[in-house]
Amino acid sequence: MENNIFTGKTVEEAIESGLAALGVKREEAEITVLDEGKKGIFGLGASKARVSVEKRATDGQRAAKFIDGLFEILKINAFSEVVTDDEKVEINVQTANSHQVIGHHGEVLDAIQTIAGAVANIGNEQYKKVVVDCENYRESRTKTLTSLAEKLAQKAVERGRKYKLEPMNPYERRIIHSALAGREDVKTSSEGDEPNRCVVIVPANLKPFDRRPRGDRKFSERGERGGRRFDGRGRNRDRGDRSSAPRSPRPARAKKEIRFGTFLGNSGAGKTEENNQE
Repeated sequence: MENNIFTGKTVEEAIESGLAALGVKREEAEITVLDEGKKGIFGLGASKARVSVEKRATDGQRAAKFIDGLFEILKINAFSEVVTDDEKVEINVQTANSHQVIGHHGEVLDAIQTIAGAVANIGNEQYKKVVVDCENYRESRTKTLTSLAEKLAQKAVERGRKYKLEPMNPYERRIIHSALAGREDVKTSSEGDEPNRCVVIVPANLKPFDRRPRGDRKFSERGERGGRRFDGRGRNRDRGDRSSAPRSPRPARAKKEIRFGTFLGNSGAGKTEENNQE
């Protein structure tokens, strides 16, 4: 035996030899027939069958191996380890530079997780969920989004207005929906198309004039309003045209000087009121 290669008079004999040596069942092994062998004539020219028998990698091991190969291609100093490998696969990434692995709002980590999930489920009849994490980012992000959801839900109820959050992936939108699912004073929905699909928080006391969330009411994860910026008079401050140019002062409004005289009858003949402009 060399490098998990086993021999026998027949292919079946070589396979059985390999399974026994590795202590695995046939369904748990990856078997490759290298040489079917020859019987020869009167024992002359005979050769043994040769097969390669290896223990089949689990779904998690297959995904972790793929991730490590991806890091090598991207020249990222990181490695993955399988945490759980049963009905759900959990893989944790160890690295000295977490930003390279996580990316902005977890975009890189989400992409790695999506591809790893596809690799882990090759040949599976039923899809198995795969979660890839790095430095406990998933839990931290969940806490951030839950806090944001509660904060904006309170604002929505106090002001009777809808609030639209920034675009999020399906995983993060589910966090927002779950965080507010138990409340009766608000409800949530998703609007738009991927990748710009957003969660909208709608209060039960929604005011009639605010049936649709405005473009300048889109909130980021810090609860800050994004989109267009307006000054106190409703003018767009982002435009570099006349709205932002200084205006000449208006002339002072003329004061009215009112004089009173004697009013005789309904004809107005005796009316001496005069309006003079300064």
